[in-house]
Amino acid sequence: MEKFEILDIAGDVGLKAFGESKQEVFVHAALGMYSLITNTDILIDQKSITVSVESHALDGLLVSWLNELIFHFDAYGFIGKRIVVAEFTPSLTLPPQGGGMGGDEAFRLKATVYGEEFDPERHEGKLLIKAATYHRLKIEKKDHVWETEIIFDI
Repeated sequence: MEKFEILDIAGDVGLKAFGESKQEVFVHAALGMYSLITNTDILIDQKSITVSVESHALDGLLVSWLNELIFHFDAYGFIGKRIVVAEFTPSLTLPPQGGGMGGDEAFRLKATVYGEEFDPERHEGKLLIKAATYHRLKIEKKDHVWETEIIFDI
């Protein structure tokens, strides 16, 4: 099974990622996104960062996850090559938004991303991704394979 494929969309760029689980499709979406930024084959595991995101919806978790990785690239120049998920909680209870009694269903992802700082002298610059978007966002299971389609602002 392929991990991801690039979608050509007028004015933006998209990605379709595949996985045997929700967790795996999130990892493949991130690796696919990194491949849009540079050639990830030459990256090395020189440094690692820990990323943790939560959302009240699975699609929101994916967008938050990818946007957090984009932030680490924009702010610190960090680009990943390998991802190890420490926690992928498909449903948990968080305190309700706005306070009050009870809790809201939520999703959590915590992972360590291994890679290095982007070096324009060593790394080919491809696309400058501004953000992952909700436009045409899908996460679904098709024939025992999880699939997501996401569009990025460039």
